[in-house]
Amino acid sequence: MNTEELQEEIGRTSGWIAQVKEEMGRVLVGQDRLVDRLLIGLLCNGHILLEGVPGLAKTLAVKALSGSLDATFARFQFTPDLLPADLVGTMVYHPQAVKFEPKLGPIFNNLILADEINRAPAKVQSALLEAMQERQVTLGDRSYPLPRPFLVLATQNPIDQEGTYQLPEAQLDRFLLKVTVGYPTREEELVILDRMATSAAPPVTAIVASPAQVSAARDAVNRIYIDPAIRNYIVQLIHATRHPASADPSLANLVRAGASPRGTINLALTARALAFMNGRAYVTPQDVKDMAHDVLRHRILLTYEAEAEETNTDTVIDRILAKVPVP
Repeated sequence: MNTEELQEEIGRTSGWIAQVKEEMGRVLVGQDRLVDRLLIGLLCNGHILLEGVPGLAKTLAVKALSGSLDATFARFQFTPDLLPADLVGTMVYHPQAVKFEPKLGPIFNNLILADEINRAPAKVQSALLEAMQERQVTLGDRSYPLPRPFLVLATQNPIDQEGTYQLPEAQLDRFLLKVTVGYPTREEELVILDRMATSAAPPVTAIVASPAQVSAARDAVNRIYIDPAIRNYIVQLIHATRHPASADPSLANLVRAGASPRGTINLALTARALAFMNGRAYVTPQDVKDMAHDVLRHRILLTYEAEAEETNTDTVIDRILAKVPVP
């Protein structure tokens, strides 16, 4: 397929994105970047971790996305007393048949909202690992495939640490993106006040996209062209997270571990998805830079020295982007 044919395919398969954005805009005020990241996760078939203080519409955004798609949706409120079986299901004994039969859990839906995921202990968090990576759940001696598409959209509060359990690095690495959600502007908050400070029923989204449309868009995303120079740029960025002193000597003692090859793959994939959403058949270096923070911020582990200096991963990524030559 040449560039012109791919450009035509992008035009045919991306129309639903504008419709989904319009529907979500009826519910959400502002948060355009959050909406874009949710759609990128959908296009890349990747899970997303949303981090922000309470009340910033993280849960509302996920519900608005699910309402605009012809897909099933389940919400889990993660609490300390939640059990793995409450998510994935369990084997139930039937005395009449004298055998165990599977009782599939509510995780067998297209979109899963794991609300305040860090409030559940490690045992419950680990119940999601197989589902997130393999798109299947094993009960007894059988594995049951999850429906397609299948996305875990998790939220967590970064400031409330009492009664929470930090997500292990192995699970964090399975999230395609970690998106930080900020406060609205003053103008946006006035609109929120006018729209939501009422006893009337809040607006809801209508279904405007189907799983078949999402699947066709994913096929087009996979054919977006990445020039060899940009591929090399992506690899250089990832290697700079592992050997930061090679990019910036001031980072020598701040990074304990860099991004895994999963970070390389996801940075290229999300750059393709961003190009697709912008109607282009090729990736630019700016696409890579725009996605670098969301893809890498949860994959870089800092040293105690960095924490003492109050240096966060976003600062490290900023320095690496400033130092690695752009093709």
